[in-house]
Amino acid sequence: MMPDIKSLTLEELKAEAAAMGEQPFRAKQLYQWMHVKLARSFDEMTNLPLTFREKCRSYFAYTALKAVQVQESALDGTKKYLFELADGKLIESVWMKYKHGNSVCISSQAGCRMGCAFCASTIGGLERNLTPSEMLDQIYAITLLTGERVSNVVVMGCGEPLDNYENLLKFLTLLTDENGLHISQRSITVSTCGLTEKMRLLADEKLQITLALSLHAAFDEKRRELMPVANRYTIAELMEACAYYFEKTGRRITFEYSLIRGFNDGERDAKALAAQIRRLNCHVNLIPVNPVNERDFVQPDAAKVAVFKNNLEKNGINVTIRREMGRDIDGACGQLRRRQRKFYQG
Repeated sequence: MMPDIKSLTLEELKAEAAAMGEQPFRAKQLYQWMHVKLARSFDEMTNLPLTFREKCRSYFAYTALKAVQVQESALDGTKKYLFELADGKLIESVWMKYKHGNSVCISSQAGCRMGCAFCASTIGGLERNLTPSEMLDQIYAITLLTGERVSNVVVMGCGEPLDNYENLLKFLTLLTDENGLHISQRSITVSTCGLTEKMRLLADEKLQITLALSLHAAFDEKRRELMPVANRYTIAELMEACAYYFEKTGRRITFEYSLIRGFNDGERDAKALAAQIRRLNCHVNLIPVNPVNERDFVQPDAAKVAVFKNNLEKNGINVTIRREMGRDIDGACGQLRRRQRKFYQG
């Protein structure tokens, strides 16, 4: 298999260049073309000798994702991208424009094996992990397609990021490298459904990224109905891992909580949630559940959401209700990809 050049750090690229008999400055030029100028191929690297570019083309694989479908919201300008990988797998990314800057939500896997009941991404299971370059190039491609700089990155699209742990770490290294896009660690959020061992490993890295835990229920029995991973880890174990993450990084935890009408949106649920998390430095992001064709979950009405929020706030919990972006363009993660796969398969 050819080395994946866009997944190499600058030091690794220098070592590869030396093995090819080239000077270290060639590696720096290559790195800048890939991670600053966002070149889509070796052909664009016009200050490199043609013989060197030909050598690179024969020696390295070069990741450049192809956008096969783009949807734009008429409501808020949010754009959803369906990208095709080199092997034909499909992934989704979302571009969102906020007053504080542009945010991109990327995928970390093609498909997902976590099996969460409210998520379209996991229908059909895991196809494969994404490489660091495939995670990066979602951001690079969207930057080129929109002509606007990305200031915030959320790893919350298709897949469980911590199930692709080593590639995730490499991606974070490349994304925050001062020789590349140099996006601040504090502008990156990584979501997890709660793989506690990996949460602790990530904490030990002492990065300044935000960790978002998909909690979605305050009782273990309810969480098990929604998320198979809850059969492995109790909420108490998750809270211990969250406390460890804050201890090691000083970064407060974000809890993602999808509100499902008649299931986890009652006063008892709110009180139990507050009791579970009040000892942590944290923030709760309430998400009226996205409708998914294959599921029968329904959002609570706005009044019910407001009551749930108020119940948490009365117990001293910091809460926001997630602003719904792009609801008219397959809002739920994985829906566009799933519909396109059905089309391809007839």
